[in-house]
Amino acid sequence: MCKMLIFGGTTEGRLLAEFCAEHNISADVSVTTDRAAELLPNCQCINILNGKLDCAEMQSLLADKKYRMVIDATHPYAVEATRNITSACNAAGIPYYRLLREQSTDISGTSFTRLEELIKYLNSSDKIILSTLGSKELYALAGVREHSERVWARLLPAEGILERCRLLGFDEKKVITASPPFSVEENIKHIKLSGAEILVTKESGAVGGYPEKAEAARECGAELVTLLRPKETGYTLEQIRKIVMEIKEWST
Repeated sequence: MCKMLIFGGTTEGRLLAEFCAEHNISADVSVTTDRAAELLPNCQCINILNGKLDCAEMQSLLADKKYRMVIDATHPYAVEATRNITSACNAAGIPYYRLLREQSTDISGTSFTRLEELIKYLNSSDKIILSTLGSKELYALAGVREHSERVWARLLPAEGILERCRLLGFDEKKVITASPPFSVEENIKHIKLSGAEILVTKESGAVGGYPEKAEAARECGAELVTLLRPKETGYTLEQIRKIVMEIKEWST
């Protein structure tokens, strides 16, 4: 049986874990939130590791468990996590595979490759903004001029999230806490609630609800501003599944 480590917390990571469960393939799945852990298969061959790991902790884990392979299914924008995973695998001499999220085929509106450029663009007008960039980008969004009045933020429910917003100068009444997936109708509801003239999002692909956000912005007459994902090389989910099955066969 193939023993692997999946760094997940994403839809792709969950789908891969479900594939392993279906084929009785032993895998550890590392996630950073209770919500991500709850969505994973509850079976004997899937072992859940819940908690954020730094590079040294990753190296210790890899040295202790001696995995056959490591699959990085972290979020496309989790650049630091991917950097740490790659470094830990190189140090341990363990094969590393990057699982890529499917690219969005149609990017609407205005797009930027760097967050700094996006913030500068937002500061070029006085329009009301609804951000769906997530909590990790709150610090950067605090650089938006008059952000307490202009910026609404849709964030995942998390302990202390409203306090963090308050400390960064955001209006807590302009924070929408909700969990995906979001339909077109739900996105429209949030755009209308905020009165947003600009909807800001990441290039999250179909699994991240990008088409629904784009359609909602179009129907509401709001401008869609997209932060493009970093360029990466790696494998599709189907390719990773084939690699996993090949290694399973080698280990039987």
